[in-house]
Amino acid sequence: DTSLAEVNSFSSSMPISPSSMINQYKFEDEPELRDLFITVDDPESHITAIETFITYRVVTKTSRGEFDSSEYEVRRRYQDFLWLKSKLEEAHPTLIIPPLPEKFIMKGMVERFSDEFIETRRKALHKFLNRIADHPTLTFNEDFKIFLTAQAWELSSHKKQGPGLLSRMGQTVRAVASSVRGGVKNRPEMFTEMNDYMETFSQKINVLDKIAHRIYKEEREYFNELKEYGPIHTLWSASEEDIADSLKGVASCIDKCCKATEKRMAGLSENLLPILHEYVLYSEILMGVLKRRDQIQGELESKVDALANKKTEKDLFSEEIGKLEDKVECANNALKADWDRWKQNMQCDMRSTFTNVAENNLHYYEECLATWESFLASQTVDLHVEEDSEDRP
Repeated sequence: DTSLAEVNSFSSSMPISPSSMINQYKFEDEPELRDLFITVDDPESHITAIETFITYRVVTKTSRGEFDSSEYEVRRRYQDFLWLKSKLEEAHPTLIIPPLPEKFIMKGMVERFSDEFIETRRKALHKFLNRIADHPTLTFNEDFKIFLTAQAWELSSHKKQGPGLLSRMGQTVRAVASSVRGGVKNRPEMFTEMNDYMETFSQKINVLDKIAHRIYKEEREYFNELKEYGPIHTLWSASEEDIADSLKGVASCIDKCCKATEKRMAGLSENLLPILHEYVLYSEILMGVLKRRDQIQGELESKVDALANKKTEKDLFSEEIGKLEDKVECANNALKADWDRWKQNMQCDMRSTFTNVAENNLHYYEECLATWESFLASQTVDLHVEEDSEDRP
């Protein structure tokens, strides 16, 4: 975790402006050379007799040999993204799959199918695919490749295949057995610490998310009142000849502060709110991943207990236990590696996000302060001129 010691480690000779800090972090976290580039854009509405939905264009450019072409263009709807996420979770139960935006939006924020909602979702879907593309394992998943390259009818045919009946039954049996069995007996300390960390992280990030939405709501209310506040001074100036210029000056200052406030709100809605909410969703995903890891270990423990109580078919049980031990080890190693990667990305995202917010706040208050200081300076000059004219004989 980032501590105060990290912050205090900056020497006095280093640049301390927010921009310099952002550049420093970006330099340290410079990504490696990429061979897969994905863009989600061009949202398009579709209205049928049954439903209304949006599709997005997904453009992929790659130099990988396993792709038949270097560029693909397909259209995907939200349900297709949900399918991809479920397939990734099915194939990699203990890897951290990036979150998708919720199907239903928060009431009171934006209207469904409004331009703002569609753009917010487009950005989230774009980030979802690019996080998968940057993942060292998920990026080579076959269903991910099909999602990026298959035409609509091909994808529809592939989606209908789904898991077999026996596979679904096996998953159901394991889930039921896990719920009956309860917690695992010998969970490694590392995963207990992960679970404790995520419980605390989930609590804190949810609080931050709620506060950030409240701040944005209050900022919007302030902005709406500010828009009405300026014109009142302009109307007032029409009936007050002696102070008309001063009132118009106040109106002008309020108008400039109003524009600065609108810009600040855009920064909150585009940078702070999406990142915080993304990690709210990540916290839910991580808790699910830890539960799936426990289920795999629980399955092993169940077989070990059965072997201890069963005198016959020991060879068969021993073979199954060996396979389950390998499965648990693979699950543990996958989660360990993904955990470290996720924490590093999370800390980098949080540093960059809060540094951007701090920089935007500085610009906002500096702009508003300069506006009002300029107005006060002009009033002081006018006041001195009037005093000099009154002192003359």
